[in-house]
Amino acid sequence: MSGIYIHIPFCKQACHYCDFHFSTSMKKKEEMVLAIAKEIQMRKSEFENQEVETIYFGGGTPSVLTSEEINFLISEVYKNYSVIENPEITLEANPDDLSSERIIELSKSKINRLSIGIQSFFEEDLQLMNRAHNSAEAKKCLEEATQYFDNISLDLIYGIPAMSNEKWKQNIETALSFGIPHISSYALTVEPKTALNKLIQTGKIAAPIDEVAQEHFAILVELLEANDFIHYELSNFGKENYFSKNNSAYWLGKKYIGIGPSAHSYDGVSRSWNVSNNPLYIKSIDAGKLPNEIEILSLSDRYNEYIMTGLRTIWGVSLERIKTEFGQSYLDYLMKQAQKFLDDEFLFIENGILKPTKKGKFLTDGIASDLFWVNLE
Repeated sequence: MSGIYIHIPFCKQACHYCDFHFSTSMKKKEEMVLAIAKEIQMRKSEFENQEVETIYFGGGTPSVLTSEEINFLISEVYKNYSVIENPEITLEANPDDLSSERIIELSKSKINRLSIGIQSFFEEDLQLMNRAHNSAEAKKCLEEATQYFDNISLDLIYGIPAMSNEKWKQNIETALSFGIPHISSYALTVEPKTALNKLIQTGKIAAPIDEVAQEHFAILVELLEANDFIHYELSNFGKENYFSKNNSAYWLGKKYIGIGPSAHSYDGVSRSWNVSNNPLYIKSIDAGKLPNEIEILSLSDRYNEYIMTGLRTIWGVSLERIKTEFGQSYLDYLMKQAQKFLDDEFLFIENGILKPTKKGKFLTDGIASDLFWVNLE
């Protein structure tokens, strides 16, 4: 089974923390939709013997597309690929795009999962992040979306400057009050070329504090697990049968095609990515050329990728798989590097699977980097 990710590179306005590829100009939106449709057609041979299990509209803000444009792109996938009977088809959406009429329209399409960018239910947080919606819109869209969609995920951001533990608890409890079966939650991260970075450097906003983010993470895990959510990936919590199939496929190393500017693809042995420039992307596709770069992954690249994704998930890192797929030298190295984390109880081994402990979870990415083997070959 494989997945198709479709990157929609448009947003109404730029969030202060975001460093993803997007444009706030909608002038080339129609051309972009046609170019994305053409790339879908051009790449069908890559999945000749594969069935598509998931289709995911990410961005940017995919909900800026009309329902007609979304349905057109879905139909192009169905025309050119073999799609399973009940695929998971996700649309990332912002609350300000989800009017009652729009939600009803989407419920009549093949979209069967919404991922809604709430981020916070507090007005001051939304303004600090320069979100396009307000708190009332966030709550209203969830009230209405839950009437038409069973499978809904929402995003929350923690570690926001001046956010107390109590305020963070209120955010989580508000999310839970809507009966949402999936929550993705991320620490506010300061990326180099963002407005947030500039605001911090000029002293207009306080910098996020790691210790506060760690406290918020602990509160998040405790509250969600107490409400029957399974912490199946570092930033993702789902009730049983509501894990994101699209994202789980990434973490489990399944093949996927990324369509659209800046989108990444993976086939098990190589990784490729499209140019992060809308006019260049459209021009190249119109000329019948894929505007991408390809990197063939070495054995050590694949080992490092498995360590990173495995430690972030409940599936962990299989020591048997390390030995079988990468060889005894990799397993010996892994065990040597992991020993200090095992001794300090940040990692543990259960049934041959290496996993982070509860106190090790927040530090997973840092631990993984210490287990990487650079230039092994």
